[in-house]
Amino acid sequence: MSAKNRTVSGVLGGLLGFVGMSAIAGVLVAAAVTPALALSGMTATNTINMFESLPDYLAIDQLAQKSNIYATNSDGSTVLLASFYDQNRVEVGWDAISPFVKDASIAGEDPRFYEHGGIDLEGTVKGVVSTVATGDARGGSSITQQYVKNVQVQKCEALADEEKRMSCYDLATETTPDRKLKEMRLAIGVEKQYAKDDILRQYLNITGFGGTVYGIESAANYYYNTTAANLTLAQAASLVAIVNNPVKFQLDDPESETNGVANGYAANKERRDYILGEMLKYEKITQADHDAAVATVITPTITEPSTGCATAGGSAYFCDLVVNTLQNDPTFGDTAEARLANFRRGGYEIYTTLDLDLQTAAQNTMQKHVPKQYGDWDVGGVITSVEVGTGRVLAMTQNKDYSQDPAVTENNADYTGINYNTNVDEGGSLGFQPGSTYKVFTLAEWLSQGHTLNERVDSRRKSDWGVFKNSCEGNQSFVFDPKNDANEPGANYSALQSTINSINTGFIGMAKKLDLCGIAKMAEAFGVGRADLEPLDQGPSAVLGTNEVAPLSMAIAFAGIANNGLSCSPIVIDRIVGGDGTDMTPPQTECTQAISPEVDAGMTFAMQKVMTEGTARASNAATSPKVPMIGKTGTTDGNKDTWMSGASSKVATVVGVVSVTGDINQRLVDDWEGGTAATARHRMWPEVMSVANAKYGGDPFPEASNKVLQAVQIPIPDLRGKSMSDATATLTAAGFEVVDGGATDSEMPAGTVARTDPAAGTGASRGATVTVFSSNGALQPVPDVVGKTEADARATLQGYSIDKKEQDVADPAQVGTVLSMTPTAGTGAAAGSVVTIVVAKLGAAPAPPAAPAPNNNGNGGGNG
Repeated sequence: MSAKNRTVSGVLGGLLGFVGMSAIAGVLVAAAVTPALALSGMTATNTINMFESLPDYLAIDQLAQKSNIYATNSDGSTVLLASFYDQNRVEVGWDAISPFVKDASIAGEDPRFYEHGGIDLEGTVKGVVSTVATGDARGGSSITQQYVKNVQVQKCEALADEEKRMSCYDLATETTPDRKLKEMRLAIGVEKQYAKDDILRQYLNITGFGGTVYGIESAANYYYNTTAANLTLAQAASLVAIVNNPVKFQLDDPESETNGVANGYAANKERRDYILGEMLKYEKITQADHDAAVATVITPTITEPSTGCATAGGSAYFCDLVVNTLQNDPTFGDTAEARLANFRRGGYEIYTTLDLDLQTAAQNTMQKHVPKQYGDWDVGGVITSVEVGTGRVLAMTQNKDYSQDPAVTENNADYTGINYNTNVDEGGSLGFQPGSTYKVFTLAEWLSQGHTLNERVDSRRKSDWGVFKNSCEGNQSFVFDPKNDANEPGANYSALQSTINSINTGFIGMAKKLDLCGIAKMAEAFGVGRADLEPLDQGPSAVLGTNEVAPLSMAIAFAGIANNGLSCSPIVIDRIVGGDGTDMTPPQTECTQAISPEVDAGMTFAMQKVMTEGTARASNAATSPKVPMIGKTGTTDGNKDTWMSGASSKVATVVGVVSVTGDINQRLVDDWEGGTAATARHRMWPEVMSVANAKYGGDPFPEASNKVLQAVQIPIPDLRGKSMSDATATLTAAGFEVVDGGATDSEMPAGTVARTDPAAGTGASRGATVTVFSSNGALQPVPDVVGKTEADARATLQGYSIDKKEQDVADPAQVGTVLSMTPTAGTGAAAGSVVTIVVAKLGAAPAPPAAPAPNNNGNGGGNG
């Protein structure tokens, strides 16, 4: 049936025309409104005036709908991860609703819907009679009036405050004549503004069908696993029957009772068949259609809707992060409660950053390599991947099943509602120690402060490292004896060596030359903070990774290192469409230049070597296809947590096997799928990054400059003649390591410095080893005889063996004098050693200059 646009003036005009022709019309009009008027203290005349100025502000607004979260396949198709709703509703258009539904609704609820102007006079009179007889305002509501009541209830449901919501609901549903009168006023106002078809469409979208099922589309989905457009006559009538009394006529509990009387299918069939009879009466169906529908057995196909992140399977924790983002970002509301309500009622279509190829790889490798728990060890497994340069989270999973039901999580360690990958304000845990993967921030600060990869530090193992500089919290002492994983004893490691092999004492030695506050600020610049939101600990031990952080923040940091030092905050939503079909602005990434590209190139130079030569060789070897990759491993005290973190120029991935509770030490050596627990990270990381490399590729990292590679060259001071203790102090203060070379022949006083290796004046890198040799006093300095006559020179050099050589000179005055000597004056030499002197003699007269050649070109000029 086509829409019939009727204005209130037309309706009332027809009504008043009827009044003029009927002697009893006035009684009917008064009867329609008098009970309410009597309670409101109004007269009939005032009522007519009120009807002529009816409100038109009750708009057909967007209804509360479920919101959906999607991931996208490589081919661009979307996959539903989860839906959320307070009211399970999918709003649909006129053409998406079966004519059977429309006709059944009108026949069963309001047969004169297309004839009245919002108030069915006949139905109202019946309702008034009932009201007078019972004392309650009841019955006679048109479809438009029912729609008005539902809208009022919906407005109440949208209130976040529980007390205000319940008060509003009581007012919207109270059984009083005053409320009925207001409902009538608004119903006529709606009819002034909207076509009948629009009112019927929104009535079918807004009305409840039992429980949390709202709207005809969701009802068709839930009760019959079909759509509103495809409902059969019998199905349509059975659903419309529910509207009259959702509890009595529900279809999802065939054994339901009301006051001890069975309802269920039998009660629904009775109401359904009544509606079918009304449809026949008003010639909406044929007798044959009626008889066939009445004979149809009610056989619902209850189809529970997907709701909540638990339906997202292995992607549930990523889904949980999306929900937390929607609840935390002010884009979606002023308060957390309002934001969550908007999400659960707003009909959002949310298209996430999740890469299903990487996510599938992450889920599969997690399921294969990390059990949900292992004996008395409540083991945790985490994998997070982010896109370099954008902050888009591509994969996120963990080894536990997802549940937000305390009754489940408290009694079964296989389940948790805590996302181990994120901070506590994002639904996450209090974090885990990242171990040596945190050393990259000390490396970044080291290079940023002008130190180089090949610069060496004192990396000897010791229990008291002395005082460390901290410009934020005050200088701190470090009484601690950290060991190295392989018990490396080296006393003079370079920053590069310490990075490649993850030398703890090397990094403590580097930190000793830095500001601990600067290291913490470097971590923050890369997006890393404590997962519990407390400030980062800045103590010396934090250099080795004792702060509890979220794996996602470490993945963001490694993505920043792979992005020329530009770190971008994580995002999980690519696109979001509101319930009205318009695009909303999703939260945006924020990028910070944590370090200069030149410094970053030094980091990636060292971290590539970690993959090819160092502690991450196992992960690198198992990854295919090969692209340039950076990485860093980490193992915490007691081996509680083991990490593999790394990146290509396109994707960064963090993999961890961590201890939630229990003792891990006795479990690390146990055999798991493909190897021990301790090495699971090196089986999992390659399986994810192999998919990433195949899909995203990877570019070479920028070349590191000599400025960050080579150590600063410092000239070796001239220490000859100084005491050995003074020489050692001078060299140590300059940043060199000192080795005693023992005694050597020298002209210097016995016990003083004879020479150094490298020699004085030679450049050497800070941290380099300088060997100092002491004098045994066995040599004497050779006296200076240059300029003396040969006779005087020989007399002066008594005790030495003299070797004379001559050299021609043109100046007669120089003849017979010593021009030079070897060794030079002052050089130590033993008695009897050879001293060569060069004596001047008069040479032949120089030849006259040659005459110039004649010019034969005839013009006296050049060659032009």
